[in-house]
Amino acid sequence: MKIAVLGTGSGARAHIARLAGLGHEVHVGTRAPRATLARNEPDMMGTPPFGTWLAGHPGIELHTFADAAARGELVINGIDGRNAVAALSGAARQLEGKTLVDYAVPYVYDPDIEHPWPTPWGVMPTFDPCDSDSLAEQIQRALPATKVVKAFVTQEQETVVDPEAVGGGDHTMFVAGDHADAKRAATGLLTSYGWTDVLDLGPLVAARGMEMYAHLHSAIGFALGFGTRFGIKVVR
Repeated sequence: MKIAVLGTGSGARAHIARLAGLGHEVHVGTRAPRATLARNEPDMMGTPPFGTWLAGHPGIELHTFADAAARGELVINGIDGRNAVAALSGAARQLEGKTLVDYAVPYVYDPDIEHPWPTPWGVMPTFDPCDSDSLAEQIQRALPATKVVKAFVTQEQETVVDPEAVGGGDHTMFVAGDHADAKRAATGLLTSYGWTDVLDLGPLVAARGMEMYAHLHSAIGFALGFGTRFGIKVVR
């Protein structure tokens, strides 16, 4: 299958490498390909420049967001939450009729709030939107002809593409969306990654809870120790 991955961060790279390893034709989207390849310093999280990483993964093509979306039969959104709606809106025509699997979190960094949550990297981001809306719903409203599925967001992406690294894969992944065929496509991709327990949470409105779970995921990660991979299992 031809799959487009929009974004070049560490999470996107996990999907790019795994998909290529599974034999898919992978197209990567970024805002400005030349600028992305020209960067020679790690990002704020210490992630090496994408050009350095790409040199070790021959056969992967880098395009603009719109060009990558045009080439993909299925599209994965790894664009940061602050810029996702605007960036995806610029590729609306290329995304028409396609399944878009969104794992972005609508973080607001360095929030000026009364009761901050200190972390090893500064104040914990807040969410916008939150409670009464979600980023996934905003994307769906901006792209009514695209089939948006919220998934992957409740895990580190390195674990999404390799669930067996945690508990032999015995943990739960969630999907939500308003289009049954798109959720089947996302579930099929998860199955190819090795997931055996995928729970359909229903319509896209459930993305609100999935996105807000990011705070609990962080809290568990802090408790276990940074870098410890873990999973969540729904026991029923």
